[in-house]
Amino acid sequence: MTRSGYLLPAIAALALAACASAPTPGPTPEPEPAPERAPWDDGDPDYGPDYTPDLSGVTEPEPRDEPRSRWGNPETYEVFGVTYRLMEQGEGHVEEGIASWYGKKFHGRRTSSGEPYDMYAMTAAHKKLPIPIYARVTNLENGRSVVVRINDRGPFAHDRIIDMSYAAAYRLDMVDSGTARVRVETLTRNLDAEDTTAGTGNGAMRVADSGERTAAPDVRAAPRVQSSVNREDWFLQAGAFGDRTNAERMRARLEAEDLASVVIRSSGDEGPHRVWIGPVDSREAAEALRDRLASRGLGPANIVSPDNAR
Repeated sequence: MTRSGYLLPAIAALALAACASAPTPGPTPEPEPAPERAPWDDGDPDYGPDYTPDLSGVTEPEPRDEPRSRWGNPETYEVFGVTYRLMEQGEGHVEEGIASWYGKKFHGRRTSSGEPYDMYAMTAAHKKLPIPIYARVTNLENGRSVVVRINDRGPFAHDRIIDMSYAAAYRLDMVDSGTARVRVETLTRNLDAEDTTAGTGNGAMRVADSGERTAAPDVRAAPRVQSSVNREDWFLQAGAFGDRTNAERMRARLEAEDLASVVIRSSGDEGPHRVWIGPVDSREAAEALRDRLASRGLGPANIVSPDNAR
């Protein structure tokens, strides 16, 4: 037998051994599911105003005991499969953790308490404290602090304890970083339950709705006003603010665009103060105006029908 004849059986044996020891390919792993998204989240990132406003005139709220709001105070609620149980009383609560902030994406929408979110007001969102309640939030990284009125639910990221309004985050110097380590200390208590009706609803903006419940009033719709409005008039609501000064700022900015008339409709001195554009004579015209507004970076805006305008 030639030299090559002896080598062939050895090579074949080595090949069989290699095949026997090679791992058997397993089934292709299932792709990981996409992260769950809250019902109010359209997938777009949140952001602040298009320009840095002058917030020097924004004052901190005066802490005072208030009854629980009718909306946003269920005993428990569920978001992303996690059940949250509200504290029976928020008085004397202190905690430290990571704060984040929310801004223009939610500006003018309903908070969990039923009030419109004003990113230029000193407010915040918390997962478990009864609302509304006042707290001092201190940025532990720079020592700055601010008093806020907590009137919303969130944030639901596992490592965050409070969501600040844009104005409050600006005051704490955490807008650019997005988050900061803070201490939260409540300053007030909630009045006794018998002093108010605690509903089971949560605001559509921040809390995932689950189960059947009485709907909260749509505070985004315009209030009935004393002045007469033509029964065929349609409007756009460009924003809703707790502070009339902020509503005036938005009106001035919209008037500079020269799109249509701009008015402020207020529900008393405490607001909300709603900025309306119009009137126009049809829904189609209102939709076209809304598109023009969005093309100039001034959206989103809500259409106000004649029924809600009167």
